[in-house]
Amino acid sequence: MIEYISSLAIPAVICIAGLFMLFGKKPYFESFTEGAKSGLRTAVGILPTLIALVIAINLFNASGIPKLLSDAISPAAEKIGVPAELIPLLITRPISGSASTAAYSSLIEEYGADSFVSLCASVIMGSSDTMLYIISVYFSSVGIKKSRYAIPCAAVVMLFCIFFSCLICRLWFK
Repeated sequence: MIEYISSLAIPAVICIAGLFMLFGKKPYFESFTEGAKSGLRTAVGILPTLIALVIAINLFNASGIPKLLSDAISPAAEKIGVPAELIPLLITRPISGSASTAAYSSLIEEYGADSFVSLCASVIMGSSDTMLYIISVYFSSVGIKKSRYAIPCAAVVMLFCIFFSCLICRLWFK
C-alpha cells in the first residue's frame, strides 16, 4: 500500500503545482516560463566552458598523470594519516565528479563498505565537490573574469577537507 501511495506522490505534487500555476490569481505560469527562458540562456552561455572542461578532464585522465601523481604522493600522505588507497580519489575529486565517483565506487568494491578507507572516502565525497567545475561554471555564468584567489583558496579548503575527514574517521571509527 505504501509503495502505491509513494509512487503517486510525485505525480500528485506536479499536478497540484500545475493546477496552482494555471488557476492561481497571480501570473505563476508566466513567471515559470520566464525563469525557464532565463535558465536556458544561462545553459547556452556556459556551454563552451563545459565543453572545454570535459575535453581537458578527458585529456588529463588519458595522459596517465593521475597514476604518476598517486605514486609520488602516497608516501607523504601515509605520514600525515591519509591512506594511500585514497590517492586516486583525492587526485580526481577536485577535477572531475564522474572520475571521482568511479574511483569511489572502486574503493568501496575493493575494500568493502565498512573499511576505514571506504569510510574516509565516503566522508570526503560527502564534504567536498569538484572545485574546477564549480569555479569555471559558476564564474562564467555570472561573468567573473578574474578568479585570482579562487583556485588557491579552494585547493587549501580541499586539503583541509581531506585531512579533517580522515582525522574524524580515525577518531570515530578506528
